[in-house]
Order: sequence, then structure tokens, then C-alpha cells
Amino acid sequence: MSRAELADFLRRRREALHPDSVPNAHPPGRRARRTPGLRREEVADLAGMSTSYYERLEQARAPRPSPQVLAALGTALRLTPVEREHLARLAGQLPPSTDADRAPVPADALALLHRLGPVPAYLVDEREDVVAWNSAAAALIIDFESLPAEERNTVRLSIRLGGTLCSAPAGAEGDFARQAAAHLRATSARRPVERVLGELVNEFAAHSPDFAAGWRSHDVRPRLTLRKHLRHPELGDLELDRQTLLVPGTDLRLVLYTADPGSPSAAALARAARTS
Repeated sequence: MSRAELADFLRRRREALHPDSVPNAHPPGRRARRTPGLRREEVADLAGMSTSYYERLEQARAPRPSPQVLAALGTALRLTPVEREHLARLAGQLPPSTDADRAPVPADALALLHRLGPVPAYLVDEREDVVAWNSAAAALIIDFESLPAEERNTVRLSIRLGGTLCSAPAGAEGDFARQAAAHLRATSARRPVERVLGELVNEFAAHSPDFAAGWRSHDVRPRLTLRKHLRHPELGDLELDRQTLLVPGTDLRLVLYTADPGSPSAAALARAARTS
């Protein structure tokens, strides 16, 4: 159990919860709010526990909470299923993942990857390592085959190539950085003692203020679609949707870059696929 991480997650989620979204969160006669989100006593009341116990949880002084307490907190804080799983891991109710849990890339996922034609796509694992890709992805992003295995990582490539796996206009890399922070936050709870993961987080936090801010916010909710405005050295300006699909039964995700049909960006992707 990581009491400090659990305390931070509870506080961040409490502060992010707008009182107007919670019935009876601010009944008449209560004092004006000085800080965002719910008060500790309000969360405790919604979860059916004493304020002193909840305060100890946020101060990293309480013993391991039971599954029943975690369920009540999940309801009180309006947590998503992903956030509830993260909460359970921080509280020591779920075992950490190990390398033994890593399954090989399923053959059907590889087959799908290479049947996507002009759609750039790749498979990434929990650490954001690119474990497989198609020729369209290599044409859009980089020749993954030419890279050492440890450099085939979307976070490290974003540092090298400009924030979004291609050079991007100023400010356009923020969404990617915040999404990466959310995903790696969740991964760090599953793999709390993994040295490579810690080094990756420190490296990206030093490079990207957006990543550092996203990490501090302790947001673990995935964003499965992002609109990207990329500036490719050969294809020019592109407007693409970065979509993420979970591969059932694995920790892998399939990432695809698609363009609006008939758009200049779609035509550019088709040209790149023909020459790749």
C-alpha cells in the first residue's frame, strides 16, 4: 500500500469534483468555499464514514482501507471504473503487475495492424513502448526498425520529434503530454517498483511542463481520441484524429491516426502509404 499516493489521489479527486455536481454538497447556511471541490467532511458524509477517518486517509495516516470503504469512496467521489481500479491498487487491494504478466502480441492483433492499409497504426504496451507497427506508421512518424528497442517509446519519441510524434505547432503537444501522464500514472500503480518506468517519468517531466502538471493532477482517466495538428517535414500540415483501442485480454493498445474522408490530410496519408 502506498499511503502517500493514496492520500494524493483522494485529495486530487476531491478537489476536482465540482460541488454543483453532487446533491446536497452545499446546503443552505454553509460557509463560503475558499478552495475548489468538495470539503473533506462532505466526502466523508457521502461515503458514510467519520470525517476524522477520511482526514487520516488524506493525511496518509490511516490503516489500509477495506474494499467496502474503497467502494464507498468511489461512489462519493464519482470515480470512473479506471479510477476505482487505480484506487484499489494504491490501497493494496490488487497485486502489482510483473514482467511475467506480459503476454506476446496476439497474432490476430498483428494481422489487423497490417490490414489497415493507408491508416498509420502501431501497438503500445503499458510503458508506451511501441511493440509493433505498420508501414504507414513508419512513413508518418519514423522508421521504428532503425531505432534501438529502448528508443521505440512514444514518450521518448515525443521529446525527440516535437511532442506529438511529429513536429507540431507551438502548444499542440499539451494534450499528448497530459494523456501520457494519465496513462503512466495508472501504470506506475500497477508497476510501483519498475526502475525503467520511473526514469521515463522523470525524463518527460523535466522536458514537458504539461506532462509535469498532468502528473501532479493525478488524473488516470484515459482519453481514447485526440485531434492532432501536425507539421510533417514531407507531408506538410496534417489534421488527424489519434484513436486508441484496447486489445482484449492484454495490456496492449492499438493506436491509429485517421483523417476526415476527402480532406487534404487523408490525401497526404494515402500518398505516404503508396510510397512506403
